[in-house]
Amino acid sequence: MLSLCLSGCSGSNSGTTPTSPTPGTSTPVAYTPLGASDAAGGGASVPCLPLATSCRDSTGYVGLVQRRLSESRTVSLLNLALPGGVLSPDVEALGDDLGRNIPGNFLAHLAPLVPPATTLVTIFAGGNDTNTIASAIGAGRGGTDPSGYLTQQVQGFARDYGRLIDAVRARAPGAFIVVMNTPNFGALPYMAGRPVEDRRIVQDVSVRLTREAINPLASRVPVVDLMCDARSYQPGMYSADGFHPNDQGHAYLSEVLLQAITTGSAPAPAGSCGFMTIAG
Repeated sequence: MLSLCLSGCSGSNSGTTPTSPTPGTSTPVAYTPLGASDAAGGGASVPCLPLATSCRDSTGYVGLVQRRLSESRTVSLLNLALPGGVLSPDVEALGDDLGRNIPGNFLAHLAPLVPPATTLVTIFAGGNDTNTIASAIGAGRGGTDPSGYLTQQVQGFARDYGRLIDAVRARAPGAFIVVMNTPNFGALPYMAGRPVEDRRIVQDVSVRLTREAINPLASRVPVVDLMCDARSYQPGMYSADGFHPNDQGHAYLSEVLLQAITTGSAPAPAGSCGFMTIAG
């Protein structure tokens, strides 16, 4: 069993957010996850549909978190999953311009739906954003300065992630928020067999989004470090498409989330590690 945060949790690495849920007490949890297809159980054998209010039978990480917390208390759910979604209107517009048919973004389409009574929010963003920005660079959108173009995209992503946190807090001031950074997508199975140049572009995008945009959020909320966790790179964690986690991968995500939820904090994400350059 994971240790339980019974009282006095700081809620973040800096102690600036509301307290975490306290399993073992009678206080109910109102859980609102924000994510793309991962939150809908993409790759899992039993999904958790968008806007679902119960996913206790799901093998996706949202359902596993709900089921685990339900062992000791009442847990309600509103699953704000947006399969194919990206963080912001800017990345959505970029994707649509590239013909990727992005269905929406977290900032404009999910944040306004967070119930005011929410006490727990988990956020997993960046996978579809990485693929969109990498596609733009591969299509020559960066011109003669792809690094400068990526810098602009990372800065915009960082700005809009901060806005998402602010929007969630404005909607649900009592919510405890946990964020997951992204793995190095250039090293995941779906990129295997792709030209090394393509893998490096995807690597550069995901590493910079994590290191420069998501990890700095650790001053405001707990950030779970997937980038520098070896389990993120085990092929057996992924479904047949090589991008979405399978049941084992979703169990891993639920485990690291529950550790942050029940302790009220997460270790500071690593500033660098070998996994940030694993794609070459």
